[in-house]
Amino acid sequence: MRNVEEPLIAQPGLPPAHGEAEHLALALANSAIALAGGHTVDLLGSPAQANHWLAERGLAPLDAGMREMCATQLRALREQIRSLFASRAEGLPALPAAIGAVNDAMTRLPTAALLQWDEVTGPYRATPHPTTAIVDHALAVLAADAADLLTGPDADRLTACGSAPCNRFLLRHGRRHWCSTRCGDRARAARAYARRTASP
Repeated sequence: MRNVEEPLIAQPGLPPAHGEAEHLALALANSAIALAGGHTVDLLGSPAQANHWLAERGLAPLDAGMREMCATQLRALREQIRSLFASRAEGLPALPAAIGAVNDAMTRLPTAALLQWDEVTGPYRATPHPTTAIVDHALAVLAADAADLLTGPDADRLTACGSAPCNRFLLRHGRRHWCSTRCGDRARAARAYARRTASP
């Protein structure tokens, strides 16, 4: 499968899927987009792209200097979250490895304000700044959001886009089962074509 290393804005007709604004984990799951002809757009395909994606969502500074290992961790969490979303949408049991990956990511973020000691002012308590562990912080936030989505009131609305070859997830609203107008038009056109070819 060919990886297209261009930003999403170069692909017209692909606005954020319904629910991405409320759930960063949904945006993460949809950051690898299947296109017609077996092509994909991977918004996390390189360290620079991963850094940009995180920065756009307030999860990393623009100059974080992301390395390949960090981008790989982000892509790995994406696949585990996609697995969980697919299991929930299809009513199937979740893979234990996917649950473990999300739980592991959530526990990376320190929750306690730790004891610190300044040579001049003395002892104080503070939570370590996220820039000291940008990727761990981002993974924890994304994993927690995925857990919130899967266990919250929106879980019953989680579904996969109903237009092949699209692989994006969305929160269903009304009767809409497509992530974008383009996918809806493609699904309607495919149904119309199937009806025409089935007619004598």
